[in-house]
This record gives sequence, structure tokens and C-alpha cells, in this order.
Amino acid sequence: MNRSPMVPPEPDRYELRFQSLFDAGRAYVFPCDAAGHVDMDALSDTARDAYLYARTVIGRELSAPVVRVSDGPQASAMARGALTA
Repeated sequence: MNRSPMVPPEPDRYELRFQSLFDAGRAYVFPCDAAGHVDMDALSDTARDAYLYARTVIGRELSAPVVRVSDGPQASAMARGALTA
């Protein structure tokens, strides 16, 4: 019986997106798993601070986060904790 090897999921395949409530073109985006869990230990200090900030201002400045499939290399770069504009 031949079995094909299992391919592990891509680490940055999903992103957790906190959309600005006031500027549709701005959002905080972080890499996550399919359930929306962010590996905070894998984030840089700046990205971790941004992630904690984003969680704090939900409903005041940012929408509740949404898990999305990452759009590719550009999304992966943004997903390191950048504020997109």
C-alpha cells in the first residue's frame, strides 16, 4: 500500500485581521492558524505590542478580528504584525 506523504499546512496561510472602524484602508494583520490563534512567541517585540494594542481597542478603534486565508507573499509580509494602509 502506497501512501502519499502528508503535506503540513503553510505557517502563514491564515491571517487575523483587525480592520479600522474609521479608515477602511487600514488594518492590523497577524499570522495565525485556521482557528485564529496567534503565536505571540513568534512575533517580534513591535508586532507583539501591536497585537496586544489591537486586542485592547476592539470596538473603539478596530473591528473584531476576522480569520482570512492569506493572499500570498505580500500578505505574509504584512502578517508579521504590520499596520496596513
